[in-house]
Amino acid sequence: MASGVHSAAASAAGYLYQVRWALVNLLREGRTRPDQVISLEMHDDVAWEDATGSATELLQTKLHAKATAGLADKDTDIWKTLLIWLKRDDAVDPNGPGLALVTTSTAQPGTAAYALRPDPATRDVPAAVDLLTKAAGNSSSTATEKGRDLFCELTKAEKTTFLNRVRVLDQSLALENLDEAVRQELQWALPPAEKAQDRFVAELWRWWDGMTVGMLRGQRTGVAVSNLRTFVQELRDQYGPDSLRTTVLKAGVSDEDIERHSTGRFVDQMAAVRYAPRNLRLAVIDYYRAVTQETEWLSDDLVGLHELQAFEDNLRDEWERAFNDMVDDLSDESGVYDPEAVDAVVKQKAGKDLLRALLDSTEVTLRQHYTDGFFARGKRHELAHRQPDVGIGWHPDFADGLEKLVADVVGEDVEEPVAG
Repeated sequence: MASGVHSAAASAAGYLYQVRWALVNLLREGRTRPDQVISLEMHDDVAWEDATGSATELLQTKLHAKATAGLADKDTDIWKTLLIWLKRDDAVDPNGPGLALVTTSTAQPGTAAYALRPDPATRDVPAAVDLLTKAAGNSSSTATEKGRDLFCELTKAEKTTFLNRVRVLDQSLALENLDEAVRQELQWALPPAEKAQDRFVAELWRWWDGMTVGMLRGQRTGVAVSNLRTFVQELRDQYGPDSLRTTVLKAGVSDEDIERHSTGRFVDQMAAVRYAPRNLRLAVIDYYRAVTQETEWLSDDLVGLHELQAFEDNLRDEWERAFNDMVDDLSDESGVYDPEAVDAVVKQKAGKDLLRALLDSTEVTLRQHYTDGFFARGKRHELAHRQPDVGIGWHPDFADGLEKLVADVVGEDVEEPVAG
């Protein structure tokens, strides 16, 4: 059992390495392959394709725990990799795609893998031909037999043509170093604050996970360099000084979250003006998202307390002007508002109109280019959740006794404020 678990863990780690290394490769190679596409498990573990869908380079990825594992002339990794490429129809085509073995191991001098590294100072294809031919003849391993047989069937000229296309990219980044490699490639795009950088990189990995799933499920054939550039640029814009990125999505709000926040002063404020029950539920969602999003932005150093305070002050100022206009409309000819002289239904409607107007308002924004409506709506509810001396309200009499206002509405057999 322990052996099986170890094998499964190694396979999972190897697969994770393939997927994550591919993103690093996309970032690095994209500069010289602007019109190309990278794919997973289509032509090979990882492959680069041109605009016509033809492979330009095939890459096998190998993750090893030991520094020198898998790269000796008789090792299984070498021959299984060569077998995959030798089975292709274009195996001995000098114009076929490049072939690369990406491995965390280190090739040792005197081996074919060492002779096939791209370094001009050590690359020696004829020596690699001789070393692999000798190893193929001296080995009796059943695990490598098919690869050795196919290699031995080639003429020396064909072996040379084949291996001319092969590169051994040893000492590749370890699995735990791939995240840092992504950060290094993105230095030009990262926001200045360290926590914001963490969020930025996490967003890129999340995007890449989605791309990976799409490729493995056959929903997309690959990811173009232009796709990556577009996403990173859009992400960068959302982390700029005039914008923000929404990370608390409506789909992520659970019924438990709604239930936990479905009572309290801001809900009573809406109930007092007979706000539609279905809209009350949406209001609770806006409130939860806004409060949670604000906490995340502060934690990631994406906004400052002074910036949020200025936003709240602007929302409160907007409300005060509209609230005063509502009360003025309810006042008598001399400009005096007498709560006892105005019908309860009229006051409820006036408050509901005020609530609707401000929830639809887009005049006040946290940042110039951040216009996601839920945040301003949710912050208005958060302000309505506070006590009258520091908060806002909708009913013209909200500051004089909200509990009685709600009790009067409930007494009229109004539906429960928040319905599932």
